[in-house]
Amino acid sequence: MKTILLAIIFTTFLSPVFAQFPTGGASQPKALPGTAGDQTPKGTAKISGTLVDSAALKPIEFGSIALYNKKTGQAIDGTVADEKGKFSLTKVVAGDFKILISFIGYQNKTIDNITLSKGQELDLGTIKISSNVKQLDEVTVTGQAALIEEKVDRLVYNAEKDIAAKGGDATDVLRKVPLLTVDLDGNVSLRGSQNIRVLINNKPSTIVASSVSDALKQIPADQIKTVEVITSPSSKYDAEGSGGIINIITKKNSLQGLNLNVDAGVGNRGSMLSLNGGYRKGKAGFTIGGFGRGSYNTITKSELSQTSIVEGVATETRQTGDGNSKGLFGQYNLGFDYDLAKNQSITAGVRYGVRNMINQQDLITQLYKNGSQTDRSGRNVDAKNLSGTVDANIDYLHTFKPQQEWSISTLYSRNDLTNNFDADLLNSGNTVTRRQRNENKSINQEFTFQTDYQTPIKKNQLLEFGGKAIFREVTSDYQFLIAEATGDFVKENDQPSGQLTYHQNIAAGYTSYTYTTKSRYTFKGGVRYEHTFIDASTREGGSIGVGNYGVLVPSVNASKTIKGTTLKLGYNRRIQRPGLAQLNPNFNSANPQNITIGNPELRPELTNNFELGVSKNIKKVFVNATFFGRVTNNAISQVRQPSDSLPGAIITTFENIGRQHAYGINLFANVAATSKINFGVFANSFYTTLTGQTLGENNTVEKLNNNGINVSGGIFSQAQFRNGWGAQAFGFMQGTQIQLQGKQGGFGFYTVGVKKEFGNKKGSVGLAAENFLSKRFKMHTELFSNQFNQVNDMYFYNRGIRLTFTYKIGKMTMDAPKRKAKSVNNDDVKSDGSGGGQQGGAPGAQPK
Repeated sequence: MKTILLAIIFTTFLSPVFAQFPTGGASQPKALPGTAGDQTPKGTAKISGTLVDSAALKPIEFGSIALYNKKTGQAIDGTVADEKGKFSLTKVVAGDFKILISFIGYQNKTIDNITLSKGQELDLGTIKISSNVKQLDEVTVTGQAALIEEKVDRLVYNAEKDIAAKGGDATDVLRKVPLLTVDLDGNVSLRGSQNIRVLINNKPSTIVASSVSDALKQIPADQIKTVEVITSPSSKYDAEGSGGIINIITKKNSLQGLNLNVDAGVGNRGSMLSLNGGYRKGKAGFTIGGFGRGSYNTITKSELSQTSIVEGVATETRQTGDGNSKGLFGQYNLGFDYDLAKNQSITAGVRYGVRNMINQQDLITQLYKNGSQTDRSGRNVDAKNLSGTVDANIDYLHTFKPQQEWSISTLYSRNDLTNNFDADLLNSGNTVTRRQRNENKSINQEFTFQTDYQTPIKKNQLLEFGGKAIFREVTSDYQFLIAEATGDFVKENDQPSGQLTYHQNIAAGYTSYTYTTKSRYTFKGGVRYEHTFIDASTREGGSIGVGNYGVLVPSVNASKTIKGTTLKLGYNRRIQRPGLAQLNPNFNSANPQNITIGNPELRPELTNNFELGVSKNIKKVFVNATFFGRVTNNAISQVRQPSDSLPGAIITTFENIGRQHAYGINLFANVAATSKINFGVFANSFYTTLTGQTLGENNTVEKLNNNGINVSGGIFSQAQFRNGWGAQAFGFMQGTQIQLQGKQGGFGFYTVGVKKEFGNKKGSVGLAAENFLSKRFKMHTELFSNQFNQVNDMYFYNRGIRLTFTYKIGKMTMDAPKRKAKSVNNDDVKSDGSGGGQQGGAPGAQPK
């Protein structure tokens, strides 16, 4: 039945796509969208020419040529240049005309005062078009773009202008993006929600599905070009990610020839080395790259105090911990693209990522019952968080004419994850009495197929539709073992062991329509339907009763520009499926006072999002304010309650019991003091109400309610000086965050950096420092219910300094940019709300 429904949905959405393709093969279009088409007056004159790059003198493919009547100002004919830059307009009537030439990445060019007589053949010869990119001594330098830009449907942070990011990872970059909050563990929130979809170069990855915070550590900061934040996605994006979309775009080039970039950095808390190269000749291009980063000297200290009441007995736990972590991160990629024809291209790539995180923590726990100490014990824990991820994709794009295109995208992704710990249990004399081991191996693999088609309707309308299928399988094999001070480990009968198999197949289809009026109103509406098939089971208990479900996701966006002021209004409905960490029933007791157990019976949560935004340029100042509302039903919430069998322990699991409301405002202002100096400020504030329930004493239902205001904000500035010198400073502060059963303390972060370029900007040396005014930072968290109270203080020692070096090898020339095949985007996971990071992928700027 599942296969039949998938086939029906895809047949429904693909039939109109193929119906529009010419049966005799695609021919070069003659009429631009909105021109007269086959109603163009027929004459006997002809105009021809060749488009070339003014700097590289290379042909420009797919350049658009529009022919205008000088008297009426109306476009009467048009065409697109071929792979050699050549074009021709035939059957042109006699008269006076002008030609407008345009192409992405190049300045528009107008050829005026063209007069044609009957039967005349006019050859315009070689037409040179200037790129928007400036070249200096064979090194390309882009124009001075703003650090932060607001576009029609997204906010863009130009990370390549961040000189302090070298030597860091993507976490360091995302901390500086307005609307986003990144805590000290690397967990990312958008307007207070961790239910976001994260893409890398418009593609999902199973490593993101396992942990966003861990995935970000594998991306070198200096390889990130932009970060795109989409808060009101249209129906062409996956319905997943109730909070919004984050798309991380890494640096690419359209250069001809061979190039190699070497980046290195060393610091007191981490070091990195990156080699990235590319070769492009004619229609084919290859890229290869590798990145390795090691982290060390990451020290934490913790203090925990909690009280609980079980069967009338008050138990108090006092715990202190000292820990440190180290890790190795790597990412290696190989890419290929080829132009099959002047209007067809294919791209393919494979990427392998590796993460080896080792965490060590020494805990001392004191237990009190009714005010008297009953036990004192120690626990030394070694935890391993290891993963290896493979992503492979093949994508095809066919462009029929400007804005009319068809694409097919495929992606296979697999993540092998190991999350184990070993613990030595110590008595009051620090002698090992027992040992514990938790083994948990997981495999998350998925295959995705999607197709998209878009076509213009006249010159002010655009129709888009497509279909998608995701086939996903998650398996988790877990067991809890015990041993004496010496000897072999054996299975612990009192603790759960088993295997979870979770199949999740998704069939989706969408349609979207965009309409722009002459008075600069833009309306975009659409609808998307996704049907999810679930087959879940455990080795011990058999099938789990999680039913299939479908969801209809509408979206509406509108904008209007009035005298330099842009107003935007948006509504969308989103779905958030549970992530692996929330589903996995493994009994994680690395810290026996805080135990986590997943729930494989979780259902998705649904969110309605509303937003109203206004932005304006006032001379050199850009100001943006966005008011938003978010209502989530059936919310996946953490539920904490005391353990019946482990004195003093708190057990955390997940249930669909919550209802969450959030209403707030985002403010942002950027000031371009000069062409070389700019600074800005941003602030986020929202009021949230959370409701839910948990089980109290004697299995009674305890209602939970909490509300409050969440505030965060930051400032930044950057400057470019003479002789290749530059400087940047950034500061961020987050206030207390409201949770269902308490509140989490705020934190701060700041960094400054300087950079010196040399060798005609082929190389650079940089120095950056962060949190250098304080030795450590304290995060204070309070959790409570009728059965327990918990106070947890975490101390982070993240004072850091790093020295970076970059050098570019290779002599390159600029080639005309081309539209490449689109790629798959997936989003299907939700954060578990813990330090492990968000458990899932989220939509990105690449439409689905």
